[in-house]
Amino acid sequence: MNVLIIYCHPSKESYTHQILKQLKEVLKNESIKFEISDLYEMDFQSEMTEQEYMREGLLNFNLPISQDVKQEQGKIENADCIIFLYPVWWSDCPAKLKGWFDRVYSVGYAYGHDKSGKENEKMKTVKYGISLCTAGHPNKFLDEIGIAESMRNVMIDDRLGQRFSKKELIILGGTLDREKVEKEHSEIVKNIAKRIKKYCV
Repeated sequence: MNVLIIYCHPSKESYTHQILKQLKEVLKNESIKFEISDLYEMDFQSEMTEQEYMREGLLNFNLPISQDVKQEQGKIENADCIIFLYPVWWSDCPAKLKGWFDRVYSVGYAYGHDKSGKENEKMKTVKYGISLCTAGHPNKFLDEIGIAESMRNVMIDDRLGQRFSKKELIILGGTLDREKVEKEHSEIVKNIAKRIKKYCV
C-alpha cells in the first residue's frame, strides 16, 4: 500500500513538523511506503493563474494543465491513502494547502463535466483520507464554538467528499500547552498506521 502525505507548514521548528517526524517513523516501522509533498519546501504555487481560471471557470478543456499540477495528480493516482497534515489557522488550513486544492482538483479531473454535459471525472476513488491537523485550542473548545464542525464540513464533506471511500478528521488540539497533550497525540499518531492497514487492504 502507498501513502501520500500532503504536508503544509513553513517551519521545521513547529509542533506540526514534530508530528510529521512521528508519522514518518510510525509508517517506516510498519513497513508502509509513503511519499511527501511538502508544499512549502516545494514552493508550491498556491495562486491560480488566469489561464487556469479560464480552464476551470469556462470549462475550457483545451487549455493545458500545469506540469506541477500533473505531478500532484500522479501522486494521487499512486496513493491508497492520503494524509493532509497542517495547522489550523483561522479555522481552516493554510492558504498554500487551500491553493493545492484549487489547482490540483482541476475540472475534468476531480470534478466537472465536458462541454457535452457528460461527466468527465478522472480522479480515482482513494481508499482512505485523513485530515490531520494541529490546533492551539483544545478539541472540546473547538467543538463548543462550532469550529470543529465547520472544518469537518469543508475538509471532509467537500474537499475529500466522494473522492475517498473512508475519510476522517483528526484534530490534535490543545497545542498551546504541548507538554499536556504530547503523549496523547503521540498515541493517536501511532494508531494511524493500524487504520491505514485496515482500510487500505
